[in-house]
Amino acid sequence: MEPRLSLVTLGVRDVARARAFYEALGFKASRGSEESVTFFAAGGVVLALYGRAALAEDATVADSAPGFSGVALAHNARSEADVDTVLAEAVTAGGKLIKAAGKAFWGGYSGYFADLDGHLWEVAYNPYFRLGADGRVELDMGEA
Repeated sequence: MEPRLSLVTLGVRDVARARAFYEALGFKASRGSEESVTFFAAGGVVLALYGRAALAEDATVADSAPGFSGVALAHNARSEADVDTVLAEAVTAGGKLIKAAGKAFWGGYSGYFADLDGHLWEVAYNPYFRLGADGRVELDMGEA
């Protein structure tokens, strides 16, 4: 397999409501979006919003209760001030502040918010990651 993450699909209760939340954060829906699904360009990856029950049905799994699923999405910021700004924007758009930003044990600065359906987002400034002009993380791919 070619190592690649192409698309992240979030199961949401109300696609239109979730779309409005993400648009308030600056995401732009693609022309391929419809009433039942929304697609956003997200720095080389596509973020999709799809009905939670329909997503569970498509995967042939039970639609379990929302809550911590062992997954967090992340937005890497260019500075600590940018972390605070993004968290404030998320709360203004209707998200819930889960963890206020602060110095992290790993040497950076981060906090967490939850979107309208409880999906966790970490917003972090990581001094060990380089961000390209397009905002993508540029990892050192030398020998580990």
